Amino acid sequence: MPEWRRALAAALIGGVSACIFTVIWGILLLFAGIEPILIPLQGAFISGMLTGVFSEIKSLGEAKSFFISIGLGSILFLFLNDFSPWNINLEKQALAAGLGTLWVILITVWSTRKVLAGIKLEGLDRDEIERLTIRIFQGMGLLFFIIIVAFPFIYMVITSLKSQMALLTNPTDLSISFESGMGGLIKSYQEVWTTFQFQRYIWISTVVSVGTVGITLSLSILGAYSVTRLRFPGRVWLSRSILIIYMFPAIVLVIPLYSIFSQLQLRNSLLGLFIVYPATTLPVALYMLKGFFSTLPAELEEAGRIDGCSRLGVIWRITLPLSLPAIASVALYVFMIAWNEFLFAFMFLDDPEIFTLSRGMVSLNSSEVPRQYLMAGAVMVTVPVMVLFFWFEKYLVSGLSAGAVKG
Repeated sequence: MPEWRRALAAALIGGVSACIFTVIWGILLLFAGIEPILIPLQGAFISGMLTGVFSEIKSLGEAKSFFISIGLGSILFLFLNDFSPWNINLEKQALAAGLGTLWVILITVWSTRKVLAGIKLEGLDRDEIERLTIRIFQGMGLLFFIIIVAFPFIYMVITSLKSQMALLTNPTDLSISFESGMGGLIKSYQEVWTTFQFQRYIWISTVVSVGTVGITLSLSILGAYSVTRLRFPGRVWLSRSILIIYMFPAIVLVIPLYSIFSQLQLRNSLLGLFIVYPATTLPVALYMLKGFFSTLPAELEEAGRIDGCSRLGVIWRITLPLSLPAIASVALYVFMIAWNEFLFAFMFLDDPEIFTLSRGMVSLNSSEVPRQYLMAGAVMVTVPVMVLFFWFEKYLVSGLSAGAVKG
């Protein structure tokens, strides 16, 4: 087997990986206030190439090859950078240099093995070349999106843990000082929770979001079932025009709704939100549930009717238990929309006593409020939705894909 093809691929993948993660670590060092920084791309590329080749030497065994490639790669990385990577003063920042070197080499070995797993490259096989290319671009794309999504959240969390003096001294510093203890770190959260009434905003947002989920599910389950199973005039037209409301941006609807709600005295009340939020989430909920209900065998419901169940009994005892993944995904989707919605809450609510969480965030966005308070409030808005999303992720994925293919 011509091993040189696989070795060449490992060298190129290792070199590119080492360069990318060397740049990332250098940027993190800059944000941490460690200067001066010099990005050692030439040394990183050469050491990454050799590390990639070392990682593919499997004659010593999988585990030994892994640790030997990391050890040799780290030594090469330090040697090619005069034992001062990123131009770091080792007397003051030896930990940053050591962790950075280990980070770069470890990721280089892992990414090289991950990309080349199951690919032999014995010849110019089109299938293997396509798999190799797809894995490389998939990894680079995933890394890019992780960085642009994770970095703002990390910066938001770190900023919320800083003092006003630290932000004024160096607003881009990503390091966290523990000198003031845990009380000093969470001071911003305590102030936002008590002084700015965020505990009330969270409670109101929870009530509004859960109420919106309940109203939307109650209407969308019956509506989607009716469109899927019942025969009535206009059924086809209704089924095809479910999403027509999304042709109109929310900013176009908010002005006439503001005028109507003012005349009906529904503005500046939570009742107005309980009307608007289900109206905006109902079309997508109907569309998602309709796609899932159409995949359920109608024979199961007919058997239930024969056994004496009413139409509502069939829905309650047969359709709903079989539709739990789709219902869970719709509930999570509706909850996230209601929790994060800002435009209608900003236009319709004026009384601070009934502000939702997103509406209450506006009170922190002023020159008189320290920036760390705004970031602490943003963390409070973001974390609950993130926890719910990761907790119900399996239901969300299965629910969204359930009606994609009909069998």
